[in-house]
Amino acid sequence: MLHQYVERESRTVSTEKFFGNRGIRFVYSQLRENAPLMFRVVTNARMSRLLAFVNFHSLLNEKLNGHRDFLKASGIDLRECLGTPAHLDTPQKIFERKIRYWDCRPMPRDPAAVVSPCDARMLVGSFDSSSSLFIKGKFFDFEELIGRNKLTWRKLLNNGDFAVFRLTPERYHYTHTPVAGKVIDFYTIPGRYHACHPEAVVSLVTPYSKNKRVITIIDTDVPGGTQVGVVAMVEVVALMIGDIVQCYSEKGYDDQVPVGSGLFVKKGCPKSLFRPGSSTVVLIFQRGCVEFANDIVWNMRLPGVESILSNGFSQPLVETDVLVRDLIGTALQKPVPLLSH
Repeated sequence: MLHQYVERESRTVSTEKFFGNRGIRFVYSQLRENAPLMFRVVTNARMSRLLAFVNFHSLLNEKLNGHRDFLKASGIDLRECLGTPAHLDTPQKIFERKIRYWDCRPMPRDPAAVVSPCDARMLVGSFDSSSSLFIKGKFFDFEELIGRNKLTWRKLLNNGDFAVFRLTPERYHYTHTPVAGKVIDFYTIPGRYHACHPEAVVSLVTPYSKNKRVITIIDTDVPGGTQVGVVAMVEVVALMIGDIVQCYSEKGYDDQVPVGSGLFVKKGCPKSLFRPGSSTVVLIFQRGCVEFANDIVWNMRLPGVESILSNGFSQPLVETDVLVRDLIGTALQKPVPLLSH
């Protein structure tokens, strides 16, 4: 089955090239159905780290020049990268590459702008049944995603809107802050290491809230903030993602500081690094606080586009390819009371 998406700048429809597609199909069809115990072993933390080592770190991979084949097939623009192309001599270095984001990923100047946290293919949705973007229970269970014991954030974000960003293996794997504001909570929820491949998402149902994830709660209604209410940024691990390294920096990639409660984060700055593979970021907004970009909303229902997600969930779900720091939404006047501090 083809999986197509919309290139945002050109408005063209492209077909995704999957890396390791046969392995994903084997794990999430035959293995999951016929050997559930083995399926659980494959998707645990230890096996995920082992698979990552074999694919991205091993000397065998380097000797086989697998990184050169991957560079050629993935279409990575080496002109964006810091350092020289010769420096990217292993798969791990390719996945952890740094780019001149201040030049090649310009950011809108509007202080009310919400920007993409990563280079990814994205969808938007709403928990509000009266919204035209209503999507319930397709990608994650809301309470499970945020944490069932996090009652304050569940109440505050209930019936809100969300955006899902799916990073593919060839993408730039740093995430950046989508808004400016003060971090008011930061925590990790343990879980599995399921793949973020569309076929895995469709076959498993709600994998993003079953995987290990790091949640950053940001209050943007503070001086210097984006004024889009309280925002949850959920970074989700995936198969062969060994870790999510928090590395917030306001100047290039230098002078990194740990992310935690009390930290004021500026919009568009590097926040963390997925090591390595494919993964997902989910942003959750309070109800009525954000208006998503029209083209992203329209693209989701674009006719004539083959999408594994559309077919699997029986509703139009066409992704838009976006770049980190792209405009994805704008803050609205908030009709709901905000949390007081």
